[in-house]
Amino acid sequence: MRELTLKEIPSGSDLRAALMAAGLPIDDLDEPGRLYFECRNPDGVLIGFSGLEKGGPDLLLRSVVILPEFRSRKHGRELVLATIAQPPSSAGIYLATTTAAAFFELLGFEAVTRDRVPEPVLSTHQLSGLCPASATIMRLNRPPT
Repeated sequence: MRELTLKEIPSGSDLRAALMAAGLPIDDLDEPGRLYFECRNPDGVLIGFSGLEKGGPDLLLRSVVILPEFRSRKHGRELVLATIAQPPSSAGIYLATTTAAAFFELLGFEAVTRDRVPEPVLSTHQLSGLCPASATIMRLNRPPT
């Protein structure tokens, strides 16, 4: 598979529309401490978006969406791997999901209880209010399989 490229972008209408269409939260997109990326294939075609939110020295992976016409082609895996390669390796990377825990396990994440999540990450708008309490919180712990 040819490599995808990420480019940092502001939280614009294309990102917002893609997240809304996928049923993902958008309420706090414009708050500080967030980085968003557009993902393009080698031909320059937009295929999805991703984001990172600062939680102290750690990060929350969020706003990962592949546009519908590009799903089921392993682009989600490539997008997540490219996104988590952005921060320094010393940063812990967390996420919350209600439907994709098995997918993220294949990429090196494992479920953690809330008491094992650093307070700055737990205090993000995403984890403190936007995601349901039933969401699985995961931390990147090992290289992807």
